[in-house]
Amino acid sequence: MSAQTTLTRHSTVDSLPRQRTARRGSDQTGRLLLTRLYDLPTGHPDRDRIRDRVIEWYLPLARHLAGKFSGRGESHDDLVQVATIGLIKAVDGYDPGRGVEFTSYAVPTISGELKRHFRDKGWTVRVPRRLQELKLHIANATGPLAQRLGRSPTVADLAEHLGVSEDEVIEGLDSGNAYTAVSLSTPVGVGDTAATEVQDLLGEDDPGLATVEDRAALRPLLAALPERERTIVVLRFFGNLTQSQIADRVGISQMHVSRLLSRSLASLRETMTGAGAAA
Repeated sequence: MSAQTTLTRHSTVDSLPRQRTARRGSDQTGRLLLTRLYDLPTGHPDRDRIRDRVIEWYLPLARHLAGKFSGRGESHDDLVQVATIGLIKAVDGYDPGRGVEFTSYAVPTISGELKRHFRDKGWTVRVPRRLQELKLHIANATGPLAQRLGRSPTVADLAEHLGVSEDEVIEGLDSGNAYTAVSLSTPVGVGDTAATEVQDLLGEDDPGLATVEDRAALRPLLAALPERERTIVVLRFFGNLTQSQIADRVGISQMHVSRLLSRSLASLRETMTGAGAAA
């Protein structure tokens, strides 16, 4: 039976106790369902019905795990469906004879399915798996760090928390640009400019960083900037945030962000130009 068929059959499953007012009662009901399922031999006429009931009962677990992966460019409904497929695999692959609780087996199975979805389907430009995983670690760490620090974490904060270098954090943030593809025919702008498409904006010089041919060359120069200016440049060009979004994260006005960004870019251009002349 396919996962998609199972997802559409919940209305056909007959009832068992559904009260979830107490965790213990919920656990007991889940165990009862699992016991009924695995006591039935393969091919038993009731097996599919009980299997569907088990999946339905543990759907809240799948939804909960899907929620942990939200905010990464995928719709909640899509994540729930991926998590449900992971749940189905857990139900079908669980072996009660090993003495492991079902949830202890299901959680890593569902989480693994979600991670594979992001690794194998979410990245439109292939990047090394190391960077894909680092990007996810950064996303997971940003919220808790912001709560603990009372501010948006800097690259240095993330590097210390994750036990990696600042360069690696920058690489991880930069890899996020490979996550979502935009069609070249996507319109940009509003009103009279709505007819402009993404492809119309490609191939033009970027006066802001015209001398930077390789982002790797920029990293040691970024390290020389003051911490706040370095954070702003990283968020703008590696994190792909707007000036308004940066202002919210750093805790200053958008105008101040604009001034600091202009000053930082001027400094970087001057340093790069000087290095080129010396070479």
